[in-house]
Amino acid sequence: FSSLQGRLRHALVVLLLLRGTAAFYVPGVAPINFHRNDPVEIKAVKLTSSRTQLPYEYYSLPFCQPTKITYKAENLGEVLRGDRIVNTPFQVSMNVEKKCEVLCNVPNKPVALTVEQSKLIAERIREDYYVHLIADNLPVATRLEFYSNREEEEKKKEKDVQFEHGYRLGFMDGNKFYLHNHLSFILYYHREDVEENQEPTYRVVRFEVIPQSIKLEDLKADEKSMCTLPEATGSAPQEIDPSKENQLLFTYSVHWEESDIKWASRWDTYLTMSDVQIHWFSIINSVVVVFFLSGILSMIIIRTLRKDIANYNKEDDIEDTMEESGWKLVHGDVFRPPQYPMILSSLLGSGIQLFCMILIVIFVAMLGMLSPSSRGALMTTACFLFMFMGVFGGFFAGRLYRTLKGHRWKKGAFCTATLYPGVVFTICFVLNCFIWGKHSSGAVPFPTMVALLCMWFGISLPLVYLGYYFGFRKQPYDNPVRTNQIPRQIPEQRWYMNKFVGILMAGILPFGAMFIELFFIFSAIWENQFYYLFGFLFLVFIILVVSCSQISIVMVYFQLCAEDYRWWWRTFLVSGGSAFYVLIYAIFYFVNKLDIVEFIPSLLYFGYTALMVLSFWLLTGTIGFYAAYMFVRKIYAAVKID
Repeated sequence: FSSLQGRLRHALVVLLLLRGTAAFYVPGVAPINFHRNDPVEIKAVKLTSSRTQLPYEYYSLPFCQPTKITYKAENLGEVLRGDRIVNTPFQVSMNVEKKCEVLCNVPNKPVALTVEQSKLIAERIREDYYVHLIADNLPVATRLEFYSNREEEEKKKEKDVQFEHGYRLGFMDGNKFYLHNHLSFILYYHREDVEENQEPTYRVVRFEVIPQSIKLEDLKADEKSMCTLPEATGSAPQEIDPSKENQLLFTYSVHWEESDIKWASRWDTYLTMSDVQIHWFSIINSVVVVFFLSGILSMIIIRTLRKDIANYNKEDDIEDTMEESGWKLVHGDVFRPPQYPMILSSLLGSGIQLFCMILIVIFVAMLGMLSPSSRGALMTTACFLFMFMGVFGGFFAGRLYRTLKGHRWKKGAFCTATLYPGVVFTICFVLNCFIWGKHSSGAVPFPTMVALLCMWFGISLPLVYLGYYFGFRKQPYDNPVRTNQIPRQIPEQRWYMNKFVGILMAGILPFGAMFIELFFIFSAIWENQFYYLFGFLFLVFIILVVSCSQISIVMVYFQLCAEDYRWWWRTFLVSGGSAFYVLIYAIFYFVNKLDIVEFIPSLLYFGYTALMVLSFWLLTGTIGFYAAYMFVRKIYAAVKID
C-alpha cells in the first residue's frame, strides 16, 4: 500500500511539473540560469541560402576552429533539415563585456586563406549565404531598422525594427567580395528574482549580431589577442580576392544589455520576423466566404434532394408510368465496383494515414508543444505519427477493399503500405543523391536513411497489415441497393462533365480558402522563416475539410443526375482538384518570389513541390471520396426502390 501511495505521489509531482512547464510556450525545455562570469556557449547550426536551397555545415568554410570540434547529437527532424550543431571558439561569459578580441589562437598573426578557400568564400558570398549561430538555444538575428512610410512628423521619431534570421556571410560591391570578419554580439539578459543574500541569476533572452567587414590593417591587434576597432568612418572593408591568397583577422566583441523580456516570451521577436503583417483580415475573409458558399451549397443540395426523394417516392405510390429520370435511374449500378479496386483502396488508405497525421500534428502544434525552440520536433513527430497511423490507413483500406469485392487482402495490404511511401522514398532518394553530390549538410546521411527504411518496414508495414487484416474481416459497408447483373449504358455526357473541367471547378473553393496560409508555409520552407501560426492552420484545415466534402458531394450529385454511375475514381480525382492549383501556385512562387537560377536548387524545389502536391491530392481526394460515399449511401437509402 505504501508503495502505491509513493507512486501516486510521484505521479502527482510529475503532473504538477508538467503543469508548471505548460506556462511557457513549450513543455520540456527548461530555462538555464547563469551567474555572472558563467560561460555562455555559442554554437553554429549551419549556413543557408534561399537562392541555392542547399544548407552547408559551419566548418565547410575556413572559419576559426576550437581545439576540439564536437557535434551535438541530433534528432531525426534536425538531420532532415540539414542542421549540424557544432561548438565554436567564441568565448562569451555572462554579463562580461569584451571590446574586441581576436578569435584564432595565435595572438596577432593573421589567418591566411589559400586561393581555393578564397574562391569558396567568394562563391558563398555571391550565393547570398547566411550564417546561423545559437546561444542558449536562441538563434542569432540581425536587426534591420528602416523608416516606415508613415506621416513625415512621426517619421523622425519612429523606426520600424525587423529581424533577419542569422547574419550575412558578406556582401558584394560591384565585382568585389567583402567578408564580415568582425562580429559584434549583443546579448540581452533578464535578471531573475532571487533571495536577498544570494548571487543574482540571469537568463539569456535575445541574441543579436552586428556583422562588420574590417580590413586587416585597420584592426590593430596586440600580443594578448586584444584588438582596437577603427573609427566607423575611416575603416575600409575586408576584401576577399578569389584569384589570390588573402590575409585577415577574425575578431568579435561582446556587449550585454538588461532586458524586460521574460524568458517565456523570448522567442516573440523571432516569430514576428516576417515582413508581411499577418493577414488577419484575409484569413477571416476566406473563412466568411467559405462558410457563406458552403451554407448556400448545403441549402440548395438539401432542398433539391428533398424534392427529388419526395417525387421518387410519390411516383411509386401512384404507380405512374412516367419515365424515371435523374439519379434514381442508376440505382442498380451506382455501387458497381470500379476498375482497379486494390489501387483505389490503397491510395485512400494512405490518404487516411496522412489525414490522421496532419490533424494530430497541427493540433499538438496549436497547443504549443512543437514550437520552433525545440528544433526538428515537428519533422520527427510527423515521421513517427505517419508510421503509427498505418493502423488506421490499413483498417479503412481493408474494409473498403472488401466492400469492393476484393479477395487478395495480403496483396492489398502490401500495396497500401508501399505505394505512396515508395513514391515518396524514391523521389527523396533521387534528390538526396544530387544533394550528396554538392556535399551539402542537407543530404540525409546513410545511417539515417537505413533507420527510416527500418521504421518503414519495421513499424509502418506490420501496422498496416494489422489494420488491413481487421478491416478486411469486418463487415463490409452495407450498400442500400442491390447491383444489377448487366451494367447499364451511360448516355453521352456534356462537355462540362469532363474529368479535367471537374478538377478545375472543384479545386477553386478549397484552394481559395487556404492559399494565404500557403504563402506563409512556402516562406517557412523556402526562405528560412519560422512558421508558427498553427492556430490559423488548424482553422484553415477545418475549412479545407468542409469545402472539399461539399464540393465533392455537389460534383457526385451532378454526375449521378447525368446518369453516369462511374463515380468512385472520378470523385477521388476531382476532389483533389485543389492540388492542381497548389502546383500552379508553387510555379508562380518560384518565378516571382525566389531568385533560384541553378539547376540543382530548381530540381530540389520542384521535387519537393511534387511531393507536397501528391500528398495534398491524396489528402483532399480522400476527404472528398468519403464525403461522397456517405452521401450516395444516404440518398439511395432514402428512396423506395422496387
